[in-house]
Amino acid sequence: MAPRSQPTARQVRLGAELRKLRDSAGMSAREAAGTLSSTSAQMSQVEAGLSGVSEERVRRIAAIYGCEDEALIDALVAMASDRARGWWEEYRGVLPPAFLDLAELEHHARFIRVIGTAHVPGLLQTEDYARAVFAYWIPEGDLGSRVAHRMRRRAVLTRDGAVEYEAVIHESVLRTRVADRGVARAQLDEILQQSERPNVSVRVIPFDTDGFGGASAALLYAGGPVPALDTVQRDTPYGTAFLDSASQLLAMRTLFRKVESVSLDPLKSRDFIHRLAKDL
Repeated sequence: MAPRSQPTARQVRLGAELRKLRDSAGMSAREAAGTLSSTSAQMSQVEAGLSGVSEERVRRIAAIYGCEDEALIDALVAMASDRARGWWEEYRGVLPPAFLDLAELEHHARFIRVIGTAHVPGLLQTEDYARAVFAYWIPEGDLGSRVAHRMRRRAVLTRDGAVEYEAVIHESVLRTRVADRGVARAQLDEILQQSERPNVSVRVIPFDTDGFGGASAALLYAGGPVPALDTVQRDTPYGTAFLDSASQLLAMRTLFRKVESVSLDPLKSRDFIHRLAKDL
């Protein structure tokens, strides 16, 4: 089977996790390949997400590496056996791969935690708000697909088995008018409506909050089937980054808790947003 030309972030993550297991076992790629009746080149392709791997193969690899974490093994098996094409695949070749990877990440997440310090988080954006944000930096011809993709991502909040979602948003985000008053008011109303869902929580950090130095703290933290498979997505000056090392995940969990600790509780946050909306 020919190697994948564009593995998804999920496929790359599976390979990376298999590599972590091998490293923990203290085995080289050559040693592992010999034990598995494979080659170093084939091992490299699997660990880079360029080649698929069967459920049986994943379990055999885990046994050879001495992994006894059954929950992790089952999660890796589920990742390996998932051959379904998500709706985001319709946008392959139309949008940058990172857009598709983010939609896939959200689709499979157990929970999502978001910090918004620049824009309203994507899953809470109205169509007009999203269009205004995209229009500021991309050509008119690309707007339709960008906005449509963002709107379809929102389905994770309303589907059967909707994801548990918590957003912490700074007051500056809520006050910034990416378009006109009407768009701003509709966006605040949308946040309030979404926050009424039992799976959605919105918290606000007011301007006058002491002890908040997290202006660059924007992130999306997606919970995996087991904590070791959590993933963080962050936008950087060089593009979108997906972080998944144990140290990175710990740092981002700590960052989220720190930011959350200085925010208003959900009820006070709703009252705060109501007041902002009345001022428009």
